[in-house]
Amino acid sequence: MSVTPHRHDVLILGSGAAGLSLALRLDDDLSVAVVSKRELKEGSTLYAQGGISAVLDAADSVDSHVQDTLRAGAGLCDRKVVKQVVERGPANIRWLLDQGVQFTRDEARGSAGGYHLTREGGHTHRRVVHAADATGRAVATTLEAQVRAKASVTLFEQHIAIDLITSRHVSGSKDHRCLGAYILDLGTGKVEVYLARFVVLATGGANKVYLYTSNPDVSTGDGIAMAWRAGCRVANMEFMQFHPTCLYHRQARSFLITEALRGEGARLLLPDGERFMPRFDPRAELAPRDIVARAIDHEMKRLGTAYVYLDISHRPPDFVIEHFPTIYHRCLELGIDITKDPIPVVPAAHYTCGGVMVDGRARTDLPGLYASGETAYTGLHGANRMASNSLLECLVYSELAAQDIARLTAESAHPPDVPPWDESRVTEPDEEVVVSHNWDELRRFMWDYVGIVRTNKRLRRAKRRADLLQQEVIEYYSNFRVSNDLIELRNLLEVADLIIQSALRRRESRGLHYTLDYPQKDPSQRSPTILIPDTYRPRSGV
Repeated sequence: MSVTPHRHDVLILGSGAAGLSLALRLDDDLSVAVVSKRELKEGSTLYAQGGISAVLDAADSVDSHVQDTLRAGAGLCDRKVVKQVVERGPANIRWLLDQGVQFTRDEARGSAGGYHLTREGGHTHRRVVHAADATGRAVATTLEAQVRAKASVTLFEQHIAIDLITSRHVSGSKDHRCLGAYILDLGTGKVEVYLARFVVLATGGANKVYLYTSNPDVSTGDGIAMAWRAGCRVANMEFMQFHPTCLYHRQARSFLITEALRGEGARLLLPDGERFMPRFDPRAELAPRDIVARAIDHEMKRLGTAYVYLDISHRPPDFVIEHFPTIYHRCLELGIDITKDPIPVVPAAHYTCGGVMVDGRARTDLPGLYASGETAYTGLHGANRMASNSLLECLVYSELAAQDIARLTAESAHPPDVPPWDESRVTEPDEEVVVSHNWDELRRFMWDYVGIVRTNKRLRRAKRRADLLQQEVIEYYSNFRVSNDLIELRNLLEVADLIIQSALRRRESRGLHYTLDYPQKDPSQRSPTILIPDTYRPRSGV
């Protein structure tokens, strides 16, 4: 155990687009630590295929992007937030270009700055700038290279945060703020103290709470769970987005088929070749994700089939290969030539629309603590995130956090010493099978009972199981040394409970939350679902 704590001006937990863009935007005079659970670029950003939405074409407009986002959010978006994010979109794309991100070009589209723009579900214009079908990889690897070259940033890979450190850890403290985090070094197995004037949660979403997900293994809701335990409110956790089209193949775990295929004309087909989306929505395959995912789920259950097909084989082969090289080559490895054959697809958990509540400066309820990206609830997405607004939100709210940190740096004191992590009464785990079994049970009952279609009966059943597993994990956590799997399971159970509580409170169907008990939208429920922890204290001060 380290006797001397790590001290920095800014501690960033997470290394996706939200965390790395913030690190790059902070002043070089600030000492910055970036903590990553795995290698630096591993996270949801790396696997994002589609792109980033922004108003770059003269035929498009800020108002159109705002209205599309509001429609997709089914009445729960914060209009002021939507406008702020959309207006900052073009400048953030320029910032990425300045960092060296190479987006796909189309010189014929001079009004879009020479960049190819695609269209995805919910958008009425082509406004998604992309790097072929691997935009996230282009963004993640470019930002990683820039961060590694920045002298004021120290990187801690293979480290996982256990809990936030707050003033309540300091005896006699009358202050109320975040001071840092207890962090497990996965290489040494030691828990160390990291103190900072400002802490930023950029840990991504919580979609590993479900059995089938498009997300990488690191998406375990760590930031949301830690913030909740520290006394921050969370909102809209019932709105978990299921991406309609993940590749269905036993050798292709979590491989996403980007929505841009549908934007370029791909059609959803039943096993007999019938196109079915026009029966569910006049926008057909370009309807928002919640509608498309429910339609696929309905047809799969009606027919008893394990998947449906996505077909783009009617487009010219050269066009398909040029625009979707990642998908083409991956499918070809599995024996599927997408220029000739339809792709078997199935919905999978994809995006956490709710999260830790933040204000217009990315500040949480706990002074000194910020949140950005999928960890945060900003009000942008409402009841359903529109395609390619996620990376945009990461960039904008990290920009806002950087600006606020710069504003407060001069008046913010360094935190006092805090007690080290106490392992005096724990032992080595003797039944790690408990962790693996509970992990599997959690993800299965969340998929079965809190998935695309819900009922009160299913939700209550899930709540009973979640409560039981939480009790077992709390006992295990109290008696044995922490490990990566135990930390993640603890966080996933916390987040699962928040999802179930939120879903039980929303007695209507809206956006991503669809329940057979209340199948209609209720106009009186046009407000976010806010959960308040027992330790919540309203923020005061600037």
